[in-house]
Amino acid sequence: MIDFFIKVKQQEAQNLPFVIFKKSNKKKLVGFFQKNDHLYFAENFKERGFVFAPFDGSQMLLIPKDESVKWETKITVAKRKEEDQEEVSYDDDLKSKIYFEALVQKGIDAISQGKLNKVVVSREEIVAVPEFDLVTVFKKLIDNYPSAFCYCWYHPKIGLWMGATPERLLKANKKRFYTMALAGTKIGDDVEKVVWKSKEKEEQQIVTDFILENIKSITSEVAVSSPYTLQAGKLLHIITDIEGVMNENSNLSQVIEVLHPTPAVCGLPKGVAKEFIIKNENYDRSYYTGFLGELNIKEFDKHQSKSDLYVNLRCMQIINKDAHLYIGCGITKDSVAEKEWKESVNKSSTMKKVL
Repeated sequence: MIDFFIKVKQQEAQNLPFVIFKKSNKKKLVGFFQKNDHLYFAENFKERGFVFAPFDGSQMLLIPKDESVKWETKITVAKRKEEDQEEVSYDDDLKSKIYFEALVQKGIDAISQGKLNKVVVSREEIVAVPEFDLVTVFKKLIDNYPSAFCYCWYHPKIGLWMGATPERLLKANKKRFYTMALAGTKIGDDVEKVVWKSKEKEEQQIVTDFILENIKSITSEVAVSSPYTLQAGKLLHIITDIEGVMNENSNLSQVIEVLHPTPAVCGLPKGVAKEFIIKNENYDRSYYTGFLGELNIKEFDKHQSKSDLYVNLRCMQIINKDAHLYIGCGITKDSVAEKEWKESVNKSSTMKKVL
């Protein structure tokens, strides 16, 4: 693993693009180290490499497999200590609190007026990191989020992004694909004892129904699991697994177009929710709530190519020794503005600890 991180440091020092990542509950670290600083794009999802796409769907960046060196190493994930579970203070930034609660209330009002069924609003939080070290922070990230997809992505012409997301957008192998409906959030680490209220259950069902309705026209088979609880760091979410087979006339690009952005990061109806977000959030989400992951990559000793894409949640961008954290909350008719603020603070707290 030491050699792996030496390679990361060398790539960073040379200002060359790279991505390193660890999949959920895996003990393997993977890196794609690009051999030049060219900016490549994914245009039809037939390319091979690691894709990094923004919320608005434009400028889908690619670290191409054929222009990169791939490294892998086994890792040991350290167990978090009990003191890492302390209660969170909610009074850090009164100005941000007031603004975010007003934004949430706008969303609730739009839902009450029948304009939306659900909307996901977010905020940006900036934390000074004068001593930021990429490798140190990434190691802390994978220790704090063992069950998440953890990554660090860098391109000299775009910037440095890092995150730990619990949500898979899509896993595909030939015509077969898997996705998930994720919504609802509680602080805690006991998946057996958690009790979900009607607000969280409804939010999750909205996401599930949207996916099932919109993949009808491009699938020949669909199977759906019962909802269950997933742990991501010190947070719990409700999940429904959805598997399907694309019909003869459909392809990966069409499935991604249907799924992204999901109701879990945007809202419903999708177009109206997206317009509300762009108009009211007062900042550019950029690659937050976009998607990222392996595109048409062959696994070792296997002949079939697969794609494994994740929604870019619990993430941050490093700009001039500042960490820009991005946190969102799903708003329904039963939402309460102050509770949504507290949820957003819970979501940002672990990221702050790794910094």
